[in-house]
Amino acid sequence: YKPAIILATESGEILRYQLDPKTILFVKDGDEVSIADILAKTPKAAIKSKDITGGLPRVSELFEARRPKDIALIAQIDGEVGFGKPLRGKERLIISGNNGQFTEQFVDKGKTPLVHPGEFVHTGEKLTEGVVSSHDILAALGERELYEYIVSEVQQVYRRQGVNISDKHIEIIVSQMMRQVKIVESGDSNFIAGDIISRRKFKEENERVIKLFGEPAIAEPMLVGITRSAVGADSIISAASFQDTTKVLTSASIAGTVDGLEDLKENVVIGRLIPVGTGMINTERVHLAEVE
Repeated sequence: YKPAIILATESGEILRYQLDPKTILFVKDGDEVSIADILAKTPKAAIKSKDITGGLPRVSELFEARRPKDIALIAQIDGEVGFGKPLRGKERLIISGNNGQFTEQFVDKGKTPLVHPGEFVHTGEKLTEGVVSSHDILAALGERELYEYIVSEVQQVYRRQGVNISDKHIEIIVSQMMRQVKIVESGDSNFIAGDIISRRKFKEENERVIKLFGEPAIAEPMLVGITRSAVGADSIISAASFQDTTKVLTSASIAGTVDGLEDLKENVVIGRLIPVGTGMINTERVHLAEVE
């Protein structure tokens, strides 16, 4: 049971306004009200810190791909909102799509739905109060929307303090967070369902399988925190130079891993020419010829 204000209009229509915890009522049972009369007020928590340090935990949360404590539910499909029978004190929120699809989500007791029965919602729209999880954005809307969401959220923190950062710097970090995929179907590849590998390895293996007229593997994108992404890099030198050096080197020696020195960091560490611009490997085979 959730407390609510029931309003009966002159036409016989019954309106129901659900109340949040700590709501202050301005009306009593049996009172007559007019249009624009205030029925109740909900106190809002004040912002504790307005300087940049107050927003840095949010930036860290985004870059480490953590799930927020006060997580908000978002719509998984386009459809009409409805409410079903509660389950163990949680409100059952049902979204019915046009093509017969439907999704069920459960709203915690202390949370307030932002939608009403009969309302039409689009995929990714917030259904409850709270902070939207990056993982939910990826699952519901895909990679492009996730890129835009993280860049926008990080920029909000810095722009409040008048700090201008070019989007490209944040986009590079997000691209590193998105460089791993999870194998869903292995096909004729050497992967196993559930393997977490880099996009480069996934692409190379699928190209090899397709050349042999085999069935390529299918993978889904993953969002990994920057710390975990750096430790899980393909390059042994790159991973070992960051954290868990002993663990990385031990695992690589047992597995007999070969470092192809394909990225920037490992080449910088050993003092080689970095593979960008004229340092690209393919340019070594290019020969200039005179045009007659």
